[in-house]
Amino acid sequence: MSFTFRKDEDKGVVVLGVDGQLIVGNRHELKQKVLDALEQGERKFLIDFTSTGYIDSSGLGVLVSLSKKIREVGGELRLAGLNEDLRTLFELTKLDSLFAIADTADEALAAF
Repeated sequence: MSFTFRKDEDKGVVVLGVDGQLIVGNRHELKQKVLDALEQGERKFLIDFTSTGYIDSSGLGVLVSLSKKIREVGGELRLAGLNEDLRTLFELTKLDSLFAIADTADEALAAF
């Protein structure tokens, strides 16, 4: 499990890639990366799940928490690359109505 972290300079978007799983054991790392970027003045975030196979309930909780924090400072969080199982998870939990979800990272970047 690892995270990639880069900034799309054209759009001014921080892009985080989640490789593997977003679970109880690593959710704090993702949260801290986003919070650190928020403190540095970043306001646009994209989390790319193209290489993610599984998200547990604690991972979903971190995403909801981050979404709230980002919105509180006038920022925006988008998600991309959810596989069929993950998309179903977001639909069943009604989180698809909370997040702007794109099929690909490129589509999500274009929407900013």
